[in-house]
Amino acid sequence: MRLSCLKSFGRVAGRRSVYTAAPSEQPAVIIGVRQGDKDESFSLTSSGEKLNELVGGEIASRLSQSGKALKEGSSRLVGVVHPDHGPVIAVGLGKHKELNPEEGIDTNREAVRMAAAAGVKTLAELGLPSGKMDTFEDAEVAGEGAALANWTFQTFKADKKPKPTVLSLDESFDWERGLKLGNAQNLARELMEYPANHLTPILFANKVCEELQGLPIDIKVRDEKWAEEMKMGSFMSVARGSYEPLRFLEMTYSGGEKDAAPIVFVGKGVTFDTGGISIKPSAKMDKMRADMGGAATVTASLKAAAELGLPVNLVVLIPLTENMPGGKATKPGDVVTAMNGKTIQIDNTDAEGRLILADALSYADSFNPRLVLDVATLTGAISVALGTGATGVFASSSKDFDVLAAAGVHSGDRVWRMPLWDHYAKLMKKSPLADLNNISLTPGGGSCTAAAFLRQFTNSKNWLHLDIAGVMENEGAVPYLGSGMSGRPTRTMVKFLQHI
Repeated sequence: MRLSCLKSFGRVAGRRSVYTAAPSEQPAVIIGVRQGDKDESFSLTSSGEKLNELVGGEIASRLSQSGKALKEGSSRLVGVVHPDHGPVIAVGLGKHKELNPEEGIDTNREAVRMAAAAGVKTLAELGLPSGKMDTFEDAEVAGEGAALANWTFQTFKADKKPKPTVLSLDESFDWERGLKLGNAQNLARELMEYPANHLTPILFANKVCEELQGLPIDIKVRDEKWAEEMKMGSFMSVARGSYEPLRFLEMTYSGGEKDAAPIVFVGKGVTFDTGGISIKPSAKMDKMRADMGGAATVTASLKAAAELGLPVNLVVLIPLTENMPGGKATKPGDVVTAMNGKTIQIDNTDAEGRLILADALSYADSFNPRLVLDVATLTGAISVALGTGATGVFASSSKDFDVLAAAGVHSGDRVWRMPLWDHYAKLMKKSPLADLNNISLTPGGGSCTAAAFLRQFTNSKNWLHLDIAGVMENEGAVPYLGSGMSGRPTRTMVKFLQHI
């Protein structure tokens, strides 16, 4: 943004000269700066160096005279350096780092995401309507960072903050792919943020149909009658206390070979969770609007797979319900029968996610899948174990887990393997009334016993369970995401689909 004098004012005692900001008509240019090994040394990315040479070294000169070398994720306004370009914004990439396999993350890619996010935030802070971004030698990752940083949930606000338009300095397929990956996660964030009264099971199904319209995806919305015909007693038991009727989404994308076995994603779709009769404390209960985070991330992954044309056959199953303490609600000690015939003693109605997933996993077997992956904000215990650092994963196949872990390294959204031992399954079978109890009567290992319970309802030899309760929300752990629901680990799941 240039400062230019409107006109010359004669100096009058007590009066200051008045100036006006004259925004450039050209888009801003965002370039990357890499810290050098020596103190205060730096270098520009290839795109930044081209522009610097065009203006006779003016960019490097201004940067060297304006303070210390830019650190990772920081930004600095360089200003207008050429009449054909808008103001230049420099963003820090930090120092190049060697990959540390013990960290389970590519820190150089993370630096690109943070730099892209810093550029977008600076555009917004300066009120600049548009900018062209350096791809920092990794166009896909830059696109991800730009898309993720340029999103905020303001659907229900009258005064909506404008978002800058962000383009790439060098348009490429990789940049566009990065935007699609970032926007897929943004879709998950949006669904998770929606107030529960605006995203009931029926409204969730309607919203998904709108979002996926025009893509090669077949969508079937099942109702209570269908669930009853399928003998999904476990799923229906959770819906009993709510005025809102349940729904079951079945969505199919056929991008692979015609006869190839599909991958099945299953997402927990509790659109609001009070805990039922085993009611939760009122503090922060509003966050339970995002207890359908599993449903949101599998939907977003499906959309990305279709938009990117991934060569896979993918089926997505989402049981949708509220968990409410109504007059017909399931009571602690009740016994229900799941689709696969196993009986369940429900000692805690707040352990409801596993109940709806049980029938969805049983139904998944009917597709003779190559692999089944379920995603759920399932247990507070996983948050205690891992915090916000990683999604907890329980896997029956080391080979499949390794692919998922590699996807997490690439996406910057890590996963961590948790134990899936018979030890925990035995604890879930200690029920005086039924085949299984929905909680362990022995304290400890809550995320492990929940996973062991789910394993009783799938016959797939290749099964992964992702507990995303710990990464449901972002409060600063991921610098290129704003505060609020995170949509994690959508991009990891899409990368998994790309490489499985």
